[in-house]
Amino acid sequence: MGNLNPNQSKSLLDLHLHYKKKKKRIQKRLSEFSFFYDNPVSWFFENNKMELRKVEKSDDERLFEELCFCILTANTSAEMGMKSIDIIRPLLREGSAEEMKRLLEGIYRFKTVRPQYIIETRNFLQQHHSFNIKKIIENDKKNPVILRDFFAQKDIKGISYKEASHFLRNIGISGYAILDKHVLYSLLNLRIIDDVPKSLNREQYLEIEKKLIGFSNEMGIPMDELDLLLWSMRTGKILK
Repeated sequence: MGNLNPNQSKSLLDLHLHYKKKKKRIQKRLSEFSFFYDNPVSWFFENNKMELRKVEKSDDERLFEELCFCILTANTSAEMGMKSIDIIRPLLREGSAEEMKRLLEGIYRFKTVRPQYIIETRNFLQQHHSFNIKKIIENDKKNPVILRDFFAQKDIKGISYKEASHFLRNIGISGYAILDKHVLYSLLNLRIIDDVPKSLNREQYLEIEKKLIGFSNEMGIPMDELDLLLWSMRTGKILK
């Protein structure tokens, strides 16, 4: 890190103190993401708490559900994404955008465009990949760049590099940074980056992610844990 000024030193001390305090909870959450991938469970949000519950759904349906959560969460919040998924969950596989819109009326800000994104993404996965989402993941699991590029492509509507990373992290695939505004402002305060871009293209995203990985190695905090730690330090929550 080179020569640190007093503010940076304090920030790094705060980081380690928060990590020590939250480490077990962060590791538990990450283990739940891994558990989700291979077990017949889905996330539910009730009384401001998220929990995994057993469901009778195929792996592809459960993975699509999580992808839809990420579509709904962009530019809102994790809580809003989870509340919205709970509301339209029965419609995700076969419902229409209009049906989803009616259920989200008065609750969700992007009630028109995001259901349409879900339908277009569902149609693409069905028509071009027979809705075999887990097969897509398993085929490219050993190549994280290609895997993320698949979910960040234009045919997966409403998913940028951030949300593609978010989705993959939430299903237990490690090594991706979720560079939302909270994490970016944390990196700015830590002098890891010089400014917070209004938007990130692929090249910019990978450049900042590389810096986060380097910082993770210097701090001795696994990158997946560090990403969730930075997010929780600004929000006070450890969600998904």
